[in-house]
Amino acid sequence: MSASYRRLAFGIAAAGALALTVTACTSNTPAPQEAAAPPVPEQPAIPSKYRPEDIVGRWGYGAFHRDQDLARTAAAARQQCGQPVEITRGPNGGLMMYLADSAQLQELQLKGSQSGANYIGPPGPPGGMQDREIVSFDGRTMVLRWMDPEVAGRYGTGVYVRCAPEGTARAAGRPPIKPVGQ
Repeated sequence: MSASYRRLAFGIAAAGALALTVTACTSNTPAPQEAAAPPVPEQPAIPSKYRPEDIVGRWGYGAFHRDQDLARTAAAARQQCGQPVEITRGPNGGLMMYLADSAQLQELQLKGSQSGANYIGPPGPPGGMQDREIVSFDGRTMVLRWMDPEVAGRYGTGVYVRCAPEGTARAAGRPPIKPVGQ
């Protein structure tokens, strides 16, 4: 094969690849009416049916991925009260908690929504991607579900079980732990 024939074949192949590239770019461009998605209407701020005082405290924590594991996980969370998660008030009246993948406490807000759902999350509309929905809360047990599906897939649904206040005697029926040698 002569050098000029090789150059010609290379030129034709390069032109074909360029044509395919240009065609791919133009065929994947959305139509002008699709390019600008309409803004999602923000829900007006509605107070949550829960108050920060309801949630502040010491909590045992566990998480589950399957709904049938809720009871077992709540029992395991109760056992975590030896090393509780402490939820405190923030300087602006919110709750000091962690967001997903963050090692720094942040002040989060309680938010209500027109649908009746309640959320804990950073300032912004209720149900945002960094929010957790309060699935259930009876004062003793709180179940929180992450709104971001990717985060929910990694962390699961959180179960918080209220611990006795610090310095409270152990529950009746459990003998105190005796020091070794007594």
